[in-house]
Amino acid sequence: MADNLPVLRDIHLPDPPPLWPPAPGWWLLGALALALLGYAFVLWRRRRRRLLRARRLLAEFDALRPAAAGAATAPAYLAALSQFLRRVARAVRADAGSLAGEDWIRFLDRHGDGFAAYADALNDAAWRPAAIVDVDALHALARRHLQRVLQSELRHV
Repeated sequence: MADNLPVLRDIHLPDPPPLWPPAPGWWLLGALALALLGYAFVLWRRRRRRLLRARRLLAEFDALRPAAAGAATAPAYLAALSQFLRRVARAVRADAGSLAGEDWIRFLDRHGDGFAAYADALNDAAWRPAAIVDVDALHALARRHLQRVLQSELRHV
């Protein structure tokens, strides 16, 4: 009776799937990861450039301040400050360089910084032989203004 039984073989499991090439889902996941890494790198570079430009602008601004805040240095400081503020303003709004008088002061004061108190000094004290201006207070005001502009409006620069 044993001769009539079929010959049975052992059960063999199939070979494990190969590691290469990966399944299509892994290719898509890898491509998505690379795209996200590339996008993160671009955002990091933009932020780094913006921070470097902001530091450079702040350093340039701090270099404007005279060593001695006397009446003799005030006109030169006011002229340099006005030129610097106009250059920054042109980066915010292209026609800001052509603003004058009250329009220029309103443009500077759009954040509520308080430039109205220094309207005369910013508009015409740079051309006077002697100007009585609190250079320290004006410098602090302009620095706060520059920091606000850098934070809120110069994101593209």
